[in-house]
Amino acid sequence: MLLVRPAAAPDLPRFLDLVDALADYERLERPTAEARERLARDGFGDRPLFQAYLAEDDAAAVGYAIAFFTYSSFLAQPTLYLEDLFVLPEARGRGAGKALFTHLAREAVARGCGRMEWVVLDWNQLAIDFYERLGARRLTEWYTYRLTREELETMARGRGSGE
Repeated sequence: MLLVRPAAAPDLPRFLDLVDALADYERLERPTAEARERLARDGFGDRPLFQAYLAEDDAAAVGYAIAFFTYSSFLAQPTLYLEDLFVLPEARGRGAGKALFTHLAREAVARGCGRMEWVVLDWNQLAIDFYERLGARRLTEWYTYRLTREELETMARGRGSGE
C-alpha cells in the first residue's frame, strides 16, 4: 500500500539514503558529512527550514520530496516551492511520484498558496514528461540565476564580480 507522510527525525537515515540516490541519478556528488548534518538540522531540528515527505510502498521508503514556502508580492500569497521530488528508479511506475506531487498540491491548497513552483533539469525528459502529464506548464519567460556561496561572500563584502 502506498502512503505519503511527513518525514520525522527517526526517518533521517532513510531520507539521506534517498538524497544520495538522487545525487547518483543526477550525476552529482553526494552530500558531504557537513551537508548531511545541515540537512538533519534544517529539516528535522527545532526550527526547520524545509519539510521533507516520504513515499512508502508497503512501509519501504521509495521516494521523497522537499518543499518550503516563498511569498509572491503580486499574488499576496505564499508559494509552495518544490526543491526535490525523487522516486527510486526500481519503484517508478507504481504511483509514488504522483502521490508525492498530489500530497504537496493538497498541502499548498491547505496553506493558502497561490501557486506551486519548481525547476527541472533540461536533460531530465522523464521528469519533464511526468510534470506535463500532470498538467504543469513550463515557463519560458523566466531565467534562473544563481550566486554560489563564494560569490555571495564577495557580494556581501561590497564587491561584485562585474565591477
